[in-house]
Amino acid sequence: MSAGNRTAERPGPAAVERVADPPAGTFRNGGRFALLLGAGGVLLLLLSVAVAVTTGPARISVPDVWSAVTAHLGFGDSGLSPIRDGIIWDLRMPRTLLAAVCGAGLALCGTVMQSLLRNPLADPFVLGVSSGASTGAVVVVVLGVGGGAVSLSAGAFVGALCSFALMLLLSHTLGGSTDRVVLSGVAAMQLFSALTSFVVMTSADAEQTRGVLFWLLGSLSGVGWSEVVLCSAVLAGCLVISLAYARTLDSFAFGQEAAAALGVNVARTRLVLLCTTALLTAALVSAAGAIGFVGLVLPHAARALIGSGHRRLLPVTALAGAVFLVWADTLARTVLDPQEVPVGVVTALIGVPAFVLILYRTRSTP
Repeated sequence: MSAGNRTAERPGPAAVERVADPPAGTFRNGGRFALLLGAGGVLLLLLSVAVAVTTGPARISVPDVWSAVTAHLGFGDSGLSPIRDGIIWDLRMPRTLLAAVCGAGLALCGTVMQSLLRNPLADPFVLGVSSGASTGAVVVVVLGVGGGAVSLSAGAFVGALCSFALMLLLSHTLGGSTDRVVLSGVAAMQLFSALTSFVVMTSADAEQTRGVLFWLLGSLSGVGWSEVVLCSAVLAGCLVISLAYARTLDSFAFGQEAAAALGVNVARTRLVLLCTTALLTAALVSAAGAIGFVGLVLPHAARALIGSGHRRLLPVTALAGAVFLVWADTLARTVLDPQEVPVGVVTALIGVPAFVLILYRTRSTP
């Protein structure tokens, strides 16, 4: 076979767009549905945030929330008492917004990981990031590393990055294929989980153990505006990067070899997207703990609604994750009031049945 024929069999990058795009009529219908779904998702998210802020022991109405928000944005006086204003602006609003950001970020990471690794059971924690964050948090809280100058969130973030770096080193050493990435992530997860258990068992008292375990299950209590701003900025940047690679992710549906034949630099794409998802997951876990099943279940639900084209799938999944976690956190802090349930427990109770359904649907997949 001549070199010219071989070249003709290997389509260039433009072929990715032709493969990813549906027929013109389908695209128009799908695009219109995606636009309506996205607009409905934004409205539902705004309504969910407003209702979530009003839910709790203190009686607060939606107009009260609106007055407090507009007042803090510089548009007049809220007319609320300092206590009610503080409940809205300093306690409930940052917590609810961080729940939305965490839900959107975890769902986004899950979508990218499942497409990149071609594994329907992949989630943001498959890289071992959550286990590393747990170890970093425990080292700061229990062992007192940093002498009080390092916060729990900072320790968790550093631990998450250390775990991700170990995963990258292991996967590169073992060949860098998709299955090696997953296995390296599992190895890093088990190692850092063992380190966390060892530190807690040997050095923590009863009160520290209870606090650490509560955080490890996912908790949004006590968060402030600094966490909201930081996580929102990281989410925005990672969403932009993910959307820039949307067509490339479409090509991964045919496998890495097919993606390479379409002109995709597989190694570079994998590294960029793995680093992006790891950074976002590390930021979210450091602020809210390990909240499971959001990144596993929501991408599948979004695909059932919108299809697998990532230009539409990524933003819709992020909106779905935001709405889901806002309501999950609302249940977590109110269902057993005055006692609070870790939000990870609520997401697990909802996510486990969905996880079993996914296993059932993929049981015959090779």
